Amino acid sequence: MLRRVALPLAVLTVLALAGCGSDGPDTATDSGSSVKTTSCSYDKNGQAAAKDVDPPSSDAPAEGTVDVTLKTSAGDIPITMDAASTPCAVNSFVSLADQGYFDKTPCHRLTTQGIYVLQCGDPTGSGMGGPGYQFDDELGGDETYPAGTVAMANAGPDTNGSQFFLVYADTQLDAAYDVIGRMDKAGIDVVKRVAEKGTANGGADGAPKVPVTIESVTTD
Repeated sequence: MLRRVALPLAVLTVLALAGCGSDGPDTATDSGSSVKTTSCSYDKNGQAAAKDVDPPSSDAPAEGTVDVTLKTSAGDIPITMDAASTPCAVNSFVSLADQGYFDKTPCHRLTTQGIYVLQCGDPTGSGMGGPGYQFDDELGGDETYPAGTVAMANAGPDTNGSQFFLVYADTQLDAAYDVIGRMDKAGIDVVKRVAEKGTANGGADGAPKVPVTIESVTTD
């Protein structure tokens, strides 16, 4: 299901990423508050949800930031998410977090060559699970993925779900993955420590040697 990406050093990897609606004509200001919103479509994708969750509201805040903390077995990972740039993706992430979707779930994939990411967000731990819905990309075409980037994984264009990846070292990727936020230095250091232990299979791509579990996710 996950798209394979040709990488330097003959490394082949599978990253899955995508996004949602645009900040165009569908963007409006909520008459009851002054918060700018945009309309998002979260459509069933024909797969059963890995955990029982409701889809997010179609009205997503389209301004400001959201502070998120992944409380993991490896340490806390603070993230600032950008609702102005990727409102539908951030709206989905916050909805899933508030429903406990990410609680007690593994980060199932670590890559240590060519690209440098820890991938999470699949409760099944197989890399194939999702929330039972998908949504469109929110790409500007100039996305880059330096250390600290948090981005959506996908199975091709407009197939965003719940999986995301944490970039712990500068990584070259096509601008095909919605950038939803940034880790601070403390968060990058947590992921780097996981990466230093390597993968369970000893290769450049696999489950982390030291298992990483998202214990809970808090949002502010």
